[in-house]
Amino acid sequence: MPFAGVNVGMTPSIGTQPAGDAGVDAGPGARSGTFLLRGDLPVHRLGFGAMRLTGKGIWGEPRDPGEAISVLRRAVELGVTLIDTADSYGPEVSERLIAEALYPYPKGLVIATKAGFERPGPDQWKMNGRPEHLRAACEGSLRRLKLERIDLYQLHRIDPGVPFADQLGTFKRFQEEGKIRNIGLSEVSVADIERARKIVPIVSVQNRYSPTDRQHESVLDHCEREKMAFLPWYPLGAGAALRSGSPLAKVAARLHATTAQVALAWLLRRSPVMLPIPGTSSVKHLEENVGAALLELSTGDFEEIARAS
Repeated sequence: MPFAGVNVGMTPSIGTQPAGDAGVDAGPGARSGTFLLRGDLPVHRLGFGAMRLTGKGIWGEPRDPGEAISVLRRAVELGVTLIDTADSYGPEVSERLIAEALYPYPKGLVIATKAGFERPGPDQWKMNGRPEHLRAACEGSLRRLKLERIDLYQLHRIDPGVPFADQLGTFKRFQEEGKIRNIGLSEVSVADIERARKIVPIVSVQNRYSPTDRQHESVLDHCEREKMAFLPWYPLGAGAALRSGSPLAKVAARLHATTAQVALAWLLRRSPVMLPIPGTSSVKHLEENVGAALLELSTGDFEEIARAS
């Protein structure tokens, strides 16, 4: 199916067949490579972030529920095997849409979700790391996602108002109870990671990172050394980075690709533990993003973008 930038190729539509019948090893997403979470749970490195499927302000129902369902089903068709969400997206809306679109889940699909925020209203986020809140959040996510066990459960933020050991200890109990398989962190420092690892194994870190926003370079390097996944959120960065005349846009023009594709290709080349999770509420933009898996940057193009950043 051709579109602006790299051609992802036509893959069969799911149509009316159950999501569980769709193969996740086909499609261009597989070309992004495979990472083993904790060394034993494979995911294709280019994933999908489901935050933008909700309403304005990450609040309420999507403007076009049918398109949201189509985006999720198309992601699986294109070979995406990692979908990242959170109980706070909507709140609850994103998780519910994932189950509505994809349950029963195709073999090999990993759904990662998060807990640690309350949502007073649109664009409002309030940290809550109290054990009772985290437990209610975990039970709610299991119910909405129709899962017996969550493959990757992430602490959305470390709440400074709650003892660190209480938050990670609660996640450890979830793991011991069989409710979650792996544990990840979000928006943390190297020191935070190592403090957490004294309580429970950590398999992933989700920090803000893009070709033009690399403040967490040391965290990424630490994850690479320790073989932990690094999930960059906001992976395309600010809009200015994608405009004509930017270093990303210049490389994209030479490669007849889109700036978003070049940004994602740069991230995939930056580190073997990098798992970008670009999000969108549009099938067209989804296809464009997954097309990045087919794009190979030369060393010169990679370094040109790195120097400009």
